[in-house]
Amino acid sequence: MAGALPVYFRAMDSDPDGLIARARDLQPLVRAHADEAERDRTLPRVVVDALAEAGLFRICVARAHGGFEADPVTTVKVIEAISEADGSTGWSLMIAVETLGLTSGYIGPWGAELFSDPALTMAGALNPLGRARVADGGYRVSGRWPYGSGCKHAKFWLGGSLLLDADGNSLHTSREMLIPAGQFEVLDTWSVAGLRGTGSHDVVVDNIFVPHEHTTAVLYERPQRTETLFQYPVMPRLAYNKVGVSAGIARAAINHFIELAGAKTPMVSRTILRERASAQETVAKAEWLLEAGRAYLFQVARETWGTIAAGEQLSMMQRAHLRLAASEAVSAAAKAVDLLYAAGGASVNYASSPLERCFRDIHVVPAHVTVSAQMTEAAGRVLLGLEPGLAAF
Repeated sequence: MAGALPVYFRAMDSDPDGLIARARDLQPLVRAHADEAERDRTLPRVVVDALAEAGLFRICVARAHGGFEADPVTTVKVIEAISEADGSTGWSLMIAVETLGLTSGYIGPWGAELFSDPALTMAGALNPLGRARVADGGYRVSGRWPYGSGCKHAKFWLGGSLLLDADGNSLHTSREMLIPAGQFEVLDTWSVAGLRGTGSHDVVVDNIFVPHEHTTAVLYERPQRTETLFQYPVMPRLAYNKVGVSAGIARAAINHFIELAGAKTPMVSRTILRERASAQETVAKAEWLLEAGRAYLFQVARETWGTIAAGEQLSMMQRAHLRLAASEAVSAAAKAVDLLYAAGGASVNYASSPLERCFRDIHVVPAHVTVSAQMTEAAGRVLLGLEPGLAAF
């Protein structure tokens, strides 16, 4: 079963730099198909297959299931490398990394069979918008989940669902239902400005049966795995992944601006853009915003990883710094792109400009609840000696 996985999956257990290098090696392919993803509002199959073959979907999967169990810094850098080539592909990778990784940590014995497929892909949402009525041996599940990033190429949908008893009464808990492709429907709802290529359509299921062994309870139960990654708090883990997407997009924007500034002569000017003091200040500020946000996150991530690896629980103050680092790194990356977009002049408003896509894509990321402004506020409450005021912190 798991032994049937390709050798390169089994060899991923000791080389973070090699894993990051794999992601960078895929950048030309991702860039070459970015327009296709944007047009079709989903990732091209060739890109999905390449990510799977490189093992990138599995970077946070348990080693016992053919994964890498990557630490936060490695995970962010892998997602960042793909996002630099295309934000939509980076976001889709990030969602697959999260869903596969969490499932591998919480799934029971059936996980050996599930993860024996080297081309396994997954999408999902922990938000319990489904309804799962207890049935003999499992659950009858119905529901509709928006923002199903990657659902068109996913082999399984991981749908958070509120549990109901046989009479339809709430049991005040939830589980995630693993639903195979063919049993969920994708509704074409993803008509948006930013991250179009993620294919984040609505996903619907109607009264299907899910065996109990095909479920997890990420929000309510302890993980099955005891390794460091799976003892890391779930919500901060989901938060730092978003930094990989925003940092990659911001790095691409800086590179595009540098190229533009070396070629463009603005109207009513006799010199190219890079000779102007305003352009020089802009690129310097953008670089600082991006790298300062990354450095703070990496520092806090390494410290918290060390705490958990030593068998200790994170303090509330450590959680606060982790949530603050993630949300503000995303915010800083968006501010960096804003500066570059404004300094690029009227030409960057054209759809043909790479900066235009970076501008649209980057602003989707801080809207995600795990890195939204309310997380900075909650961290500030802790710094002031108060409770965070959020259940999921």
